[in-house]
Amino acid sequence: MFRVILCFLAIILVFSEMTLANSRVRLGLEILLDEKIDLIRGKRIGLITNQTGVDSRLRSNIDILYKTPGIRLTALFAPEHGIRGERMAGEYVKSYIDEETNLPVYSLYGKTRKPTKDMLKDVDILIFDIQDVGVRHYTYISTMALAMESAKENGIDFIVLDRPNPLGGMYVDGPILEPEFSSFVGLYPIPNIYGMTVGELALLFNNEFRISAKLMVIPMDGWKRSMRFDETGLYWVISSPNIPDFETVLLYPCTGPIGDTYLSVGVGTTKPFHFVGAPYINPNRLIEELLKRKIKGVAFRPAYFIPRYSKFQNEVCKGIEIFITNRDNFNPLETCLNILDIMYKLYRKDFNWGDRSNGKYLFDLSMGTDKVRKYIEAGIDPQEIMKIWKKDLERFMMIRSKYLIYQ
Repeated sequence: MFRVILCFLAIILVFSEMTLANSRVRLGLEILLDEKIDLIRGKRIGLITNQTGVDSRLRSNIDILYKTPGIRLTALFAPEHGIRGERMAGEYVKSYIDEETNLPVYSLYGKTRKPTKDMLKDVDILIFDIQDVGVRHYTYISTMALAMESAKENGIDFIVLDRPNPLGGMYVDGPILEPEFSSFVGLYPIPNIYGMTVGELALLFNNEFRISAKLMVIPMDGWKRSMRFDETGLYWVISSPNIPDFETVLLYPCTGPIGDTYLSVGVGTTKPFHFVGAPYINPNRLIEELLKRKIKGVAFRPAYFIPRYSKFQNEVCKGIEIFITNRDNFNPLETCLNILDIMYKLYRKDFNWGDRSNGKYLFDLSMGTDKVRKYIEAGIDPQEIMKIWKKDLERFMMIRSKYLIYQ
């Protein structure tokens, strides 16, 4: 009887592994290596990547390309956080020689954020292969756009190895960036949450914003627009020091902009972007006001935390921890606006909109407009704010539809 049970369990295990293997998305990296390797064979390759550039077996794209016969990997390019992902947000990234491959690593988050002619002197094709988080105010897509510009200017081909949008490809929301708020945390007029893969976004950037690079996107196989990252069969690799897991990715569109105000979102704790707090907050009062609004898909608990670095370093912050209870109903921007609206009403003397860059609030740069801040200051209801940007979203959706690879 015991042997029968063991055999039955073994069959279940094998079946589960087969199901996982069959459901696993094949990345653009894997399609290139398995089916389209002739596109780069014999060419001098510059690779824009970081620690997220792995295949489904967690092998680094740097290692794979460097060791593949007939492939000439000649240069590496590092975005924000560095080629290995060890640098904190906003930290200067230096150029250096990679100790594993002896290749030059050119920083795209140091003296320049765009590959220079000298950096590209030994490059025929630039390849972009980085896992994005699906949110405009995350700098990897800006790095991609600027690198596309440089490729065009220097007569170099540009290839994007596509990867999943971890938030899925269906959900689009937020204000469209206004040109005067263009910055490295948002170059082009797209919404906060754009519902596109980096490959689709590259096609849109290239045509709509007239980059006109010689662009090729290597699509994934098996990815569907309805898929969130934990449905792909792939491993989540920490995309930056404060985005350690997929749950944080889901919360980032909500708490990322909040973190640009005079509030901590838990950066400097073991759960970055899961908290909202400050030394001056009464947690129970904040939760009481949030519960009155009956925000769907989310729950809150009173929270006390001490950031060990970043805002309010070594101070006791009081506030809330956010839990997603139903991710199909969770609207991160609705939750974000309600938290900020309550904070502005309850703590107007203590709360402020945070730091500025070139005369503009970082919050406004993240939102791509100063209207959201001004609407909150004017007492406009969060639901009404979201209705205001709906017409702009509808226009974007029409543009976006032309560049969708995965239907």
